[in-house]
Amino acid sequence: MMNFLRRRLSDSSFIANLPNGYMTDLQRPEPPQPPPPASPTPDKRQAPQSAGSSFFTSISNAVKQTTAAAAAGLAEQTSTGAAKKAKILLIVDEPHTDWAKLFRGKKIHGDYDIRVEQAEFAEINLIAQADGTCMVDMQVFRNSTKVVRSFKPDFIIVRQHPYSMAENENFRNIIIGLQYGSLPSVNSLESIYNFCDKPWVFAQMASIYKRLGPEKFPLIEQIYYPNHKEMITMPTFPVVVKIGHAHSGMGKVKVENHYDFQDIASVVALANTYATTEPFIDSKYDIRIQKIGNNYKAYMRTSISGNWKTNTGSAMLEQIAMTERYRLWVDVCSEMFGGLDICAVKAVHGKDGKDYIIEVMDCTMPLIGEHQAEDRELLTELILDKMNLLIPRTTIPSPQRPTATQQPQGGSLKEAQTQPGSCPQQRPPPQGGSTQPQGPPAQSQDQLQQHHASHDGPRLQGGPPPQLQRQPSQATHQQPAVQPQRPQSQPVKGQPEQKMQAQPPIKSQPKTPKQQSQPHPQLNKSQSLTNAFNFTESSLFRSNLNEDEAKAETIRNLRKSFASLFSD
Repeated sequence: MMNFLRRRLSDSSFIANLPNGYMTDLQRPEPPQPPPPASPTPDKRQAPQSAGSSFFTSISNAVKQTTAAAAAGLAEQTSTGAAKKAKILLIVDEPHTDWAKLFRGKKIHGDYDIRVEQAEFAEINLIAQADGTCMVDMQVFRNSTKVVRSFKPDFIIVRQHPYSMAENENFRNIIIGLQYGSLPSVNSLESIYNFCDKPWVFAQMASIYKRLGPEKFPLIEQIYYPNHKEMITMPTFPVVVKIGHAHSGMGKVKVENHYDFQDIASVVALANTYATTEPFIDSKYDIRIQKIGNNYKAYMRTSISGNWKTNTGSAMLEQIAMTERYRLWVDVCSEMFGGLDICAVKAVHGKDGKDYIIEVMDCTMPLIGEHQAEDRELLTELILDKMNLLIPRTTIPSPQRPTATQQPQGGSLKEAQTQPGSCPQQRPPPQGGSTQPQGPPAQSQDQLQQHHASHDGPRLQGGPPPQLQRQPSQATHQQPAVQPQRPQSQPVKGQPEQKMQAQPPIKSQPKTPKQQSQPHPQLNKSQSLTNAFNFTESSLFRSNLNEDEAKAETIRNLRKSFASLFSD
């Protein structure tokens, strides 16, 4: 037995049939054995032990390589499936808020994880195509380490101002690229672009003022100057001049008389931008009404340092009750530019007891007060709802089981053909066609059996059995081909009798296939070993198998190979 295995495993044709990397140690020469001891008994046992240990070492290495390859294939499939089941959320915000922690463990559509990518406008760039494809390049510093990534976002939320003349930042081109890529966002990218100029937003508020009137919507009076040329004088003083588009109180100047007003006009000329003027309101406190989804909050801010800008210097902030009047303000303003899910209205309450609406903010509004953590949770829930609504559910194909058209390994095909009393089934004729026997006649089968018997010697040298090559009717029985359907017609009356006459009787079948089903035992063992490690035809690495089926298939192949090797 061991001599046969040694001859077979040393055959170059057998080694060449193995897949790359399997049992490669058989191709290397064995290392020189240490000098034998003086005792003659170990000398006699040395050769069988070395041959046996080399063979079992080769089998062990093959099993280890098979298991490692299967695990690697399954791990790659798992990682690919996990990558496909994640949606990318791009959050444009400063790094002081860790949005990835808020979205950890969250899912959309119940199946997709959320991968958060957070960066500022200055750290991202993009390329957008007309078909809606948008790729974003991000270069950020995390813990003094530069991180460079490229990805295709599925959803966007902007928490940073894309345009500010005070900081000389203009990222409206990024907003245009995101809109060009048809990416969903909160708020809409169209509204974010419209909020890049405060006079444009104030014009929308003026239309609301005309529709509702000063009692329901008390909007402050404002004058717009496209440039410095018309800034000559004002009817009343003091006034507040707002130069260009800026945030957090920057670009705002209080002018007491017309001399100072002319000086400010020269500054506007140097800035080469627009300006607006409003009457100065001696305020008692500021009011801010914010809306996040369906949640409303109202805050009151009172200056402590005495500065007319309550957002500059020391101020006291407290939450106040939400009234129906405040709710009306923020609701009508949330209808701007197709709808704002996140917005806030700023107003001042003068010492005269009147309220004046001065500004509307969008999703870039800062969070204030003692409930900032709650507001972040509200933003997270709003983003999840919008992602479930705006991101389509993509179907993921479920793993399919292997079909039953696989050819059995080893001699199972021969055994199925040579069972006693079995009769090869014939394919039914097309409807309406002539009925002809598909199998060969009895005389031709006898001649074929004699021809096979005379070629048994060459077949035992490793070639495929001629039975599979010379009997097309049995091959088509294993894998029937799909015939094109023909128009149905009236069946022929004599058709069943002709078909029964064309079939050879069961008793007259030759007994030669029983002799052909007895292959050479050594050939059967070598072929079973080769088939056991022929993973190119196996269903082990198919993408539609799960982990349990892959393990079961590996164990089944190894069990067949060992059973055929050590059957004697």
